[in-house]
Amino acid sequence: MRARGRGEALRIDVCVCTYRRRELEDTLRSIGAMAVPANVVVRLIVADNDVEPSARDLVSALSAELPFETVYVHCPASNISIARNACLDHVTGDFLAFIDDDETASKEWLTELLAVAEDTGADAVLGPVHAVYSDEAPVWMRKGDFHSTAPVWVNGEIRTGYTCNVMLRHASSFVAGRRFDLGLGQTGGEDTEYFTHLHRAGGKIAFAPRAVVHETVPGSRARLSWLTKRRFRFGQTHGRLIGDQRDASGLMPQIGLAAAKVAYCFAAASALAIAPVLRNRYALRGVMHAGVVSGLMGVREIRQYGEEPVGRRGNAA
Repeated sequence: MRARGRGEALRIDVCVCTYRRRELEDTLRSIGAMAVPANVVVRLIVADNDVEPSARDLVSALSAELPFETVYVHCPASNISIARNACLDHVTGDFLAFIDDDETASKEWLTELLAVAEDTGADAVLGPVHAVYSDEAPVWMRKGDFHSTAPVWVNGEIRTGYTCNVMLRHASSFVAGRRFDLGLGQTGGEDTEYFTHLHRAGGKIAFAPRAVVHETVPGSRARLSWLTKRRFRFGQTHGRLIGDQRDASGLMPQIGLAAAKVAYCFAAASALAIAPVLRNRYALRGVMHAGVVSGLMGVREIRQYGEEPVGRRGNAA
């Protein structure tokens, strides 16, 4: 990426990875309607991860309406890491932002991400994802808001992240050359690993609380079974990343600690049987810690998407 000259516009590429999602049109229209700061040029990259270029016609039709240059990339198939890496390969801007194809951006989304990136100098800036529930979703789920996404703080810092709402500094030495693990492109967790390694390498991750995107929760995800599977897989990824930093003798204390947390969480869930929000929160946390045990023991993450992974694993360090 070339250096930006004095007075030259700041360039931001907004990246959307998609796979047969009818909500993509709403996502792209929300990006087209967002506010853009002065002296900023936005370009839109849509990476289609389907075997056939199923999103091409929609993107082509909308490109005439959207106020930004739009780039369509066909990057088969059924492996989200392939799509994310395709976006990274086509980025030319000073910053790049990821948003999911079932989300809609708030009007100030990009402005808020950029403001925090410039104020903090961070290599990555996360924003919150606010879940939108239908009336058919269980009351406990709506009340407890189990689907919204926000970063986790550990000792005053953010140590990992997600791609459903993030801005990356393209020229950062912690971003340049780093790619998403193809081996995790069908299990999920590729973004957790990406940002964990970015942080371990010395990269800084910040948070923009007003850079909101919204995600409607479909009926297929408004189920305890879906949340259970997702929490377990998240725990598996977290356990594997912990295990990567320890030898065999150092794993046993971690496994014991995670197992103790499993027992505590399920005991708390049982004691709170009449309080569904707290009961399910503790139960799902127990499931996550069970996933940590699984990951620490080297069990491969459960596959959630697509077919067999392709390509070799590994991010830039």
